[in-house]
Amino acid sequence: MTPIQALQKYFGYSEFRHQQEAIIEHVLNGQDVLTLMPTGGGKSLCYQLPAVLMDGLTIVISPLIALMKDQVDSLNVNGISAAFLNSSQSPDEQQRITDRLKNNQIKLLYLAPERLFGSGSNLINFLKSLPVCLIAIDEAHCISHWGHDFRPEYLMLAGLKNEFPKIPVIALTATADQLTRKDILDKLNLKNPAQFVSSFNRANITYRVAPKKNSFDQLLNFLEDRKEDSGIIYCLSRKSTEALAADLKSEGYAAEAYHAGMEHGDKARNQEAFLRDDVKIIVATIAFGMGINKSNVRYVVHVDLPKNIEGYYQETGRAGRDGLPSDALLFYSYGDATKLKGFASVPGNEEQSAIMLKKLDDMVKYSQLQTCRRQYLMQYFDEEFPDNCGSCDICLSEYEKFDATLIAQKALSAVYRLKERFGNTYVIDFLRGSKSEKIREEHKQLKTYGVGADISRADWFRYIRELVTLGYLRVSDDEYPVLKLTAKSDAVLKGLEKVELIASQTIEEREQEIIPYEAGLLNDLKLVRRDIAINENVPAYIILSDAALLEMATYLPETLDELRQISGFGDVKLARYGREFLIPVKNYCVKHSLSSRIKQKSPKRERKTRAERTPTKRRGSDTKSETFTLYRSGKTVESIAAERSLSPMTIESHLSHFVQTGEMDILELVKEEKIPVIQDAIESYGYERLAPLKEVLGDNYTYGEIKAVIGWMNRDNN
Repeated sequence: MTPIQALQKYFGYSEFRHQQEAIIEHVLNGQDVLTLMPTGGGKSLCYQLPAVLMDGLTIVISPLIALMKDQVDSLNVNGISAAFLNSSQSPDEQQRITDRLKNNQIKLLYLAPERLFGSGSNLINFLKSLPVCLIAIDEAHCISHWGHDFRPEYLMLAGLKNEFPKIPVIALTATADQLTRKDILDKLNLKNPAQFVSSFNRANITYRVAPKKNSFDQLLNFLEDRKEDSGIIYCLSRKSTEALAADLKSEGYAAEAYHAGMEHGDKARNQEAFLRDDVKIIVATIAFGMGINKSNVRYVVHVDLPKNIEGYYQETGRAGRDGLPSDALLFYSYGDATKLKGFASVPGNEEQSAIMLKKLDDMVKYSQLQTCRRQYLMQYFDEEFPDNCGSCDICLSEYEKFDATLIAQKALSAVYRLKERFGNTYVIDFLRGSKSEKIREEHKQLKTYGVGADISRADWFRYIRELVTLGYLRVSDDEYPVLKLTAKSDAVLKGLEKVELIASQTIEEREQEIIPYEAGLLNDLKLVRRDIAINENVPAYIILSDAALLEMATYLPETLDELRQISGFGDVKLARYGREFLIPVKNYCVKHSLSSRIKQKSPKRERKTRAERTPTKRRGSDTKSETFTLYRSGKTVESIAAERSLSPMTIESHLSHFVQTGEMDILELVKEEKIPVIQDAIESYGYERLAPLKEVLGDNYTYGEIKAVIGWMNRDNN
């Protein structure tokens, strides 16, 4: 059987993604491999598929019991014999697995590192008596002191190559900077390993950062439209996870806490309830989630600042593993950063302390960005990326700026007069003329005292944060951070440089790429999946992902051959569950006089991320074309917007595309006398940002008209 045949038979896909095929070929050729691939990118397939094709046993080293069970359940459902050995099992269960191993009835065996090399363990000798053909080390960054989740027990894996010198090893992780990668290779003693680094871009995730002000109310607003979705909310402390879970319960949400200090039974029960969708929200410390394979997590919220980019990136990557649009929301306050500095230091190890503090500083910079967040994340992992991703809060916003030179001069002057010895809070209270006893009497006599009384405290915090981001101020790295002037400060203080700050922003609605589907059928399919999952005693997403159900509700397959074209239906799942899933599809089609749309579907392939597609072309050929067809049928912009559940602005944006392609006349959207006025404004101010153009043109001109003229002006460039 070839790799591509095995991919179709066991996993239900007809095409590899990322670098899976090359990685698998290296493993099958007996070579050591280090693989970096984003969460949800298909890392597990890189050792699971070779395990099926190779003669013998594949040993998988994994850090968490929950991950082992999840992977083993998923493999068994796909018709691949897999098992795990860990402390949660009784002696009888472990003996049964040992007997199956002796009889060569297991293809993949999952183990924790301490189980393999722990004191008094005879397991290593037993495994050496078996036909081991491959060793996979998942979450390999855990072996590195420089990694964000170092685990001392992983250091024992350095002995693997001594015990199995001729067996290929594949080390896998979703998150590792260059320092961590080198550490992984050194500690595992891999022999001339091939290194594969896939794109770190998780294109289906929208990244947002919000000020940590009234964060619970903000969180409730965020959750309002996501009541039926699964999500993870991360907190810094165990106490805050329990308090927030209780608060969410009181608001009617199915939420539970999870942290390392809970009783084992409570942790296991809450995690299992979340995996099975009985609980929608887990409020957790970072003790929760490593390796969790739940594919339908729609959002991840951090109510406290993460310690580093690696941890944040991995935790946000637990959303949207099925490739559907998902959200990552972070609440940021400078107080969190100050608090975390105390945790970042490693007693007796100045070198590691410096690295941890630098990682924290990079996290703070991310939180304060006024440029594309995705570009920052990609560049952190040494990957080039354009400066507008179109799906983070910065790139989705139109910013209105104002001349803030005087405000900047007041702030810089205050820092100078206070001799660069005080932090944010004191400087702002000084600027606002606070009567507090905390303000020293000699400072109240200074000329700058009270010059910013007309600006609110909240705005001052925002302005100073932006001045830091722009490089006009900096924050010291001391235990008690203070504001300092920079090389750029002098020109502002002397009136030689103009400073612009953000006055407000408006969020543009993101266009939805999901093809219209039958919502009623999707609910019916979820009920069928739930019943099968209960009967099989596994989480529902292991039976089929949400993405597979969405495809069925979109393309309405009516036969087993048509169902085979739905992603995720390999031979085993087709035989086991195919007919059960066809029943609701057929019934729904009869009831609503519908027929199969499978011919509209391109040949089945494993879903690719938006970064691997050309999203602009897809939108042009799908959602924009649908708008254009409706418009040509005589419908108005408003009626199309209502019918498609999109904003009128989005519909106007679609139509302006066809002005640019020449398929629409500009006069259909804009009165002739308005065109030269809009054109003049565009030529004067550019068209990168719409808000300044709208402000210049006034209320008599709409965003739709502006976009149409931009399209018309660019028509020769199409």
